[in-house]
Amino acid sequence: QVQLVESGGGFVQAGGSLRLSCAASGSGFRSWLMSWYRQGPGKQRELVASISPTGIIDYADSVKGRFTISRDNAKNTAYLQMNSLKSEDTDVYFCNGRFYARNFWGRGTQVTVSS
Repeated sequence: QVQLVESGGGFVQAGGSLRLSCAASGSGFRSWLMSWYRQGPGKQRELVASISPTGIIDYADSVKGRFTISRDNAKNTAYLQMNSLKSEDTDVYFCNGRFYARNFWGRGTQVTVSS
């Protein structure tokens, strides 16, 4: 049974930083595409960043230069370092792991940025 558990969300002032973590249980983590998504009330869930098993990284235009995604396969953990946070970054952030047809989601962690 695979589980993803996010942590690290919270309340921060604009311009501040937060580091989100996504701890995965189960085997095969190093073979998964790991991604961070976010979703606000009444909005569609949007892709923020992804990192492939080989380290290929992609970011949404809105976070390029401010957010950094990484992974530690030895710890079965993915990270999202968020710097220069803006009020529009306020959302629930979800971790996603995908391996072919297998798709796993965490429950999300709230990030609130005050202006």
